[in-house]
Amino acid sequence: MLGTVLLLLALARTACPSPASVASRRAEALKKLLEVFGMEDPPAPPTHFKQPPQYMVDLFNTVANADGVTKNPDILEGNTVRSFLDKTHSEEMRFLFVLSSVAKNEKILTAELHLFRLWPRVTDGPKRHHFCQVSVYQVLEKDKPDTPGGKKLLAARLVSLQTSGWEVFAITPAVRDWTEDESSNQGLLVTVQGAGGSPLEPPPLQFASGRGHHESKKPMLVLFTDDGRRGASLPTAGFPGGSHTSGIPPLMPVPKLARSRSTRSLDRLQPCQRHPLSVDFEEIGWSGWIISPRGYNAFHCKGSCPFPLGENMRPTNHATVQSIINALKLSEGVSSPCCVPDKLYSINLLYFDDDENVVLKQYDDMVAGSCGCH
Repeated sequence: MLGTVLLLLALARTACPSPASVASRRAEALKKLLEVFGMEDPPAPPTHFKQPPQYMVDLFNTVANADGVTKNPDILEGNTVRSFLDKTHSEEMRFLFVLSSVAKNEKILTAELHLFRLWPRVTDGPKRHHFCQVSVYQVLEKDKPDTPGGKKLLAARLVSLQTSGWEVFAITPAVRDWTEDESSNQGLLVTVQGAGGSPLEPPPLQFASGRGHHESKKPMLVLFTDDGRRGASLPTAGFPGGSHTSGIPPLMPVPKLARSRSTRSLDRLQPCQRHPLSVDFEEIGWSGWIISPRGYNAFHCKGSCPFPLGENMRPTNHATVQSIINALKLSEGVSSPCCVPDKLYSINLLYFDDDENVVLKQYDDMVAGSCGCH
């Protein structure tokens, strides 16, 4: 399907009699391409410049190379990672994350609350605490979170008071509740107590809130999900070394609709092999909402599969038999094997969704890793 989409985009760039026809072809191609990416409409670009969370940028760089091609398919448990910033913007340790962008078909795998631990306050007196207990609660009753039935404990652990940095708490049960029943989302409550559970006034530990702190330190919910989209049964793997996709090559010249017979014959004489096929997100108008990559090399397979098929053609046994039957004319209507991808790689997109949340999504079968006669 991706090859058909890219061909439509190529044809839309060729000289056509009618501008309306060009626009129609382009619109059709972009709609099909959106379907490949599991979308009905492209997300609107952020209304003002937004810096994506560093965690999401680092995760993208861990999972993918500069062109978005997956380095290691086993890093992510699912195929989608969503980040949400706190909507309360209060100094209190109450947090609310709006999850309306999570699709109903997404399976919730893991949910994490990321809080940035500030340097501890300097306290008066000889007594100094080295650890405190941080507890994270799911709020059940918005106006009565401190009552016995007003909250549910999700996570608790001792946290050092000697350093600053990110603390991550697992809150998967709460997020599953919220995605099943949106009205149950009353947010989270975080408390800080002494190592033995005793209250500390004032609390020696603070986390950065949505107000008065840098964007990069804001409270964040990170959600790992799987939308059930899986590719074909061809072998898939991380791109070996990434050297073949370092940098997006210039767009390939668009083939003319009318090609000479000698040119077509020359194509048929070339052995089956892989050729570049550039997808440029800026050219198709998607650079406003896609953070990384700016494009990628999908590659495509082209060439002949002549008899006899050598090992360099990477033929299947079926292709070998078909080639023999075709060469010996043992059966009518049997064509020679076709040059097609026999290994496919996934790519990753880091982008802003309609709610300006940052999403990392992995798409199977997007890059032809090698070609063979099938």
